Amino acid sequence: MNNKKLSRLLEPNLQLYFLCLLAFTLAAVTVSPLLALAEGGATVALYAYFRSSGKKRRQSVLQYIDNVTGNVDTASKSTLINSPLPIMVFRPDTGEVIWSNENFLQLAGVREHLFEMKVEDAAPEFPVQWLLEGKQECPERVSMNSRRFRVYGSLVRARGRSGEQNLVATTYWVDTTEGDRIREVYDATRLVVAILMVDNYDDLMNGCADTQRSAVLAQIDEKLTSWGSAANGLLMKTERDHYLFIFEEQYYQHFVEEKFSILDDIRSIRVGDGGHPTLSIGIGRDAPSIPELRKNASLSLEMALSRGGDQAVVRGRTDFEFYGGRAKTTEKRTKVKSRVMANALGELMGDAAEIYIMGHSFADMDAVGAAAGVCCAARKLGRKAQIVIDLEKNAAQAVLERLRGLEAYGGVFTPPAEAFIKMRPGALLIVVDTNRPDLVESPQLLESCNRVAVIDHHRRAASYIENAAFSFHEPYASSASELVTELLQYLIEPADLLREEAEALLAGIVLDTKHFTLRTGGRTFEAAAFLRRAGADTAEVQRLFQGDLSGMVSKYDIIRQAELYRPDIALAVVGQDGVDRVAAAQAADELLTLKGVKASFVVYRSGTAILMSGRSLGEINVQVILEALGGGGNSATAGGRVENGDLLDVRSKLVHAIDAYFEK
Repeated sequence: MNNKKLSRLLEPNLQLYFLCLLAFTLAAVTVSPLLALAEGGATVALYAYFRSSGKKRRQSVLQYIDNVTGNVDTASKSTLINSPLPIMVFRPDTGEVIWSNENFLQLAGVREHLFEMKVEDAAPEFPVQWLLEGKQECPERVSMNSRRFRVYGSLVRARGRSGEQNLVATTYWVDTTEGDRIREVYDATRLVVAILMVDNYDDLMNGCADTQRSAVLAQIDEKLTSWGSAANGLLMKTERDHYLFIFEEQYYQHFVEEKFSILDDIRSIRVGDGGHPTLSIGIGRDAPSIPELRKNASLSLEMALSRGGDQAVVRGRTDFEFYGGRAKTTEKRTKVKSRVMANALGELMGDAAEIYIMGHSFADMDAVGAAAGVCCAARKLGRKAQIVIDLEKNAAQAVLERLRGLEAYGGVFTPPAEAFIKMRPGALLIVVDTNRPDLVESPQLLESCNRVAVIDHHRRAASYIENAAFSFHEPYASSASELVTELLQYLIEPADLLREEAEALLAGIVLDTKHFTLRTGGRTFEAAAFLRRAGADTAEVQRLFQGDLSGMVSKYDIIRQAELYRPDIALAVVGQDGVDRVAAAQAADELLTLKGVKASFVVYRSGTAILMSGRSLGEINVQVILEALGGGGNSATAGGRVENGDLLDVRSKLVHAIDAYFEK
């Protein structure tokens, strides 16, 4: 009914039609004055009628609009006054309260009105900046009279009495106290699944007498039970060296704050002649189901073991968190595993349509040596491999020059862009000396290949190459060259290895062990002995490490700028550009020769990026420190890169990471 009435009131204006009638009347004067008179009279009568009806129509429209507006205003006012939600209207620029409904008065504890009061007086914990920023919801909960509210608001401009424009904010307060309480209870009672593993169980049992084994295991069980009792959870032994621990989320922060002290407690147990057990913990949390929690815990445990054990790794919804990992790693590889992995790699290479070998960007002697060893294995299988490397930007020019001079290496070295174009479906990509997809020589090549093999000795980082068809990842090894040499012992004969290849592999081992002084186990010397039998000349290997005068000057210029941040940590921050990466790494090595220094760091600029080199004698884990700045490596040798960073800012972050390491 109302729609029909409104349509009748809004009929179009007919004045144009009367002008047309008047024109016809004037035209009729020349034909018949009487006819023109009759037409004029009719036109005037019709015009008068429509003027009268139009006036009535306008009055009706105005009255209708007034009625509608009045009803709306009445409804709006009634809605605001009688709203079940507390409402407050105020000026956000001055904080002056304009109006509030009864519910807000009760909430604020005021009996009559809030006129002439400030927002901070009515609601002390209520921020107003979000309204001025154009937001429609307060970014945080507002507490008032032991209740919590989610506050919504709108901002409009209103004209004041003197004609000025004022900002007026209307806020609606939604009580979320009960909902927040239920959510807090839900979050606090969510399950967390942890898998604990005694790292060196077999070595532990073999290293102690039969009469001591029960006592050692009882100590481990006692310490685990005492530690887990703080969470009021379920701790049960699932295998001889595995434990399952289920507890609620509300207790997780306790373990974080006490920095998983169970790692130190287990390590304090002494067995036999100075031996001690170590523990690895994998934790899964913030997952929608128990199977998903169990999967995340298994992934975390695998990550902890791949990083050397003796640490706790937590997998949340997306990211990993690391705790511990400060102890030295011990050699835990077996020849059985090496033989199995060698056979698996041989089968992969034999079935591949093409073989590409790639190390990390700015490849060093370890990466090139490992690539050369894999290239030899491919040649033994009757396949020609391609080594993907930037021949201009690398730290292994001496080794590359020798290999490029060999007939067998004609056309073997391929730039990353060319390899990306040449690669065909079914190709096998073997990544050596890194497990991080962001550090490889060509990330595009890695993404385009669906069959990837990884051979690496660095501790696994939060980002690593997933779903690899082959993964020989041993953080207990000294170098990737050592791992490749172990594989070669089951794939080739010593005579199949070219002397230059053997020397490249040995140079990689020498580089990462600092001439057999760090991270050197029995398997390291076995690999070196195999390479020596294959024809490697130690004197020639030593010549590969000889530098020129400018490099030595650059190295000692970096050392000259070093300082002792702590009594046992040397830190060099180089301000000038154009620092040679090799010289920086050598300077970090040289700083370790200072009396009392256990770790060293060199921070320098390279183009738009800030690079960091970290070295350690083994007691301090430089990988854990540089991981806080996005770096990686192993406990004794690590590096990092910050794009478009400020030198002093990076130094500050590095110092903070060092302090955080010692606070753990």
